[in-house]
Amino acid sequence: MDLELRGAKVIVTAGASGIGREIVQAFVEEGAEVAICDVDRMALGVLRAEMPSVHVTHCDVSNAEETADFVQDATTKMGGLDTLVNNAGIGGPTARIEDTDPTDWARCIDVCLTGQFNCTRAAIPFLRDSSNGSVINMSSAAGRMGFAMRSAYASAKWGVIGFTKSLSIELGEDNIRANAILPGIVAGARQRRVMEARSQARGLSMEEVETEAFSFTSLKEFVTARQLADQVLFLASPRGRMISGQSISVDGDLHKLG
Repeated sequence: MDLELRGAKVIVTAGASGIGREIVQAFVEEGAEVAICDVDRMALGVLRAEMPSVHVTHCDVSNAEETADFVQDATTKMGGLDTLVNNAGIGGPTARIEDTDPTDWARCIDVCLTGQFNCTRAAIPFLRDSSNGSVINMSSAAGRMGFAMRSAYASAKWGVIGFTKSLSIELGEDNIRANAILPGIVAGARQRRVMEARSQARGLSMEEVETEAFSFTSLKEFVTARQLADQVLFLASPRGRMISGQSISVDGDLHKLG
């Protein structure tokens, strides 16, 4: 299937590793021009060497001024913007509410939610000039069902859903669509770190934590980064032009987060 993304101008935040890198790779394979930012300088260097066509910038999306400069520079280099993928996020603290450090709480909200605001606010003027403008925000299954001992992360990801729906209404008159993707249990180093933290906090083995996690899904396997990238590409493509304001779960039918 030709997704008609050749020549599309795309920004992906936190694009140097994990889910973000898979999204970048998928867009590049479709012939899109991509600009990324990330806070991991080593990962940025590796991606720059392996994908020299990608525009690479070090940027912390929680910093509004830094983010605005990144978006301006990226759109100048690419000659416009068609799709913004707000992928940047952190896991935040794993602790009960009364044991959560306020600084850790604030940092999680700043990156996972305010970072999306900063990027989108800077990108809207450029997206208005696109004939296929799209904002795709990464939320989480935690953004629709909560997550015990991960309250900062769940709160940020619930906020992403509200932000996305508000964007879709506000930007509809500009023919810009906005959608959120809600991943479930995603394979990779980040998920392993989350499970390790949960294992330590609850005094369970990693095997027990993983078995419990999959007891709440209909499909007993991890979601892959490529499966998420495929969903992003469809929403960004002209084939997804009538999909807006949606929170789309890619989670193997997850019923609960343990």
